[in-house]
Formats: sequence, C-alpha cells, structure tokens
Amino acid sequence: MRSVLRGKLSGVGRNPLRIETVRYLHCTVVRATGELDHVGQARLSAHIDAVWHWSPGPVLVFDLTDLVFYDSSVIGVLGVVMRRMEEAGSGRIIVARPSAHLLTALRLTGLLPHVELRGSVEEAVAELALASDPAADLAVEQGLPPLQAARGDRR
Repeated sequence: MRSVLRGKLSGVGRNPLRIETVRYLHCTVVRATGELDHVGQARLSAHIDAVWHWSPGPVLVFDLTDLVFYDSSVIGVLGVVMRRMEEAGSGRIIVARPSAHLLTALRLTGLLPHVELRGSVEEAVAELALASDPAADLAVEQGLPPLQAARGDRR
C-alpha cells in the first residue's frame, strides 16, 4: 500500500520548502527539500502530526538530503518526534542518507543514539518490509536469502 501526501510551498527564499510523504505498509517516508527554517519547522511538524498514524509504531523514515538550507529547526523537529515516541513507548526514527553536517548536529545534540541511519530510503523500506515479512522469516529458517523469498522464489 502506498499513499502520497504533498505539502504546500512556503518560504520566501529561492528554494521554498517542499514536503512529500509516502506511506508504505511498514513505514512512512517524509522527504523535505528546499529551505527549512523556523516557519518551515512548524509546517514540517504539522505535516508529521497529520501522518503520525500511517505506520505502526510509527516508523518514520526521513529523507533530508535535498534540504539546501536548514538551521536548528531540523534538530527541533527530530527532537520532538523522538520525545513523542519515547512517551508513547514505541516508534522508530530512521534518517536516510544523512549529510556530514546533519550527522555532526545529531551527535552534538545527543540525538544520534536515538536515530537509525540508512544509506537510502529504498534500503530502509526494503529492510523494514523484509523484517516484517513472514515469508522472509521462513526463507531464512530454510537457508534461502531473504530477497528470494520476498520475490516469491521457493526452492
């Protein structure tokens, strides 16, 4: 199942903030591009609130690679999400393709141990799908590579 929610443009800079959210069965991918400032922080937070229950947990995969500018607002958004998940006792934050600058900010603010890092959105989505796929679990027990089971190849 895949649903898409797109946010409106905001900001007065050359690169207005765009938010796209894609719903998968096991996670929600939040992709932000453009400039994320204080005004954008409120929009991104509201957008996350709107899709909070799209996935169990929730499991939120953030793709922030194409942000051309961000200040501490991105840390504020991730911090609020982390705190909300801790209060609920469930949820996961996955950051796909984090920049060196974002990694440094996460490390300095103490958020790094609370997020999972992946090389791409596709990697995160596939990993989550395989982790919750009973056919993949059965394949591992039978000694088959999980990707074969995910495609339905049975020997």
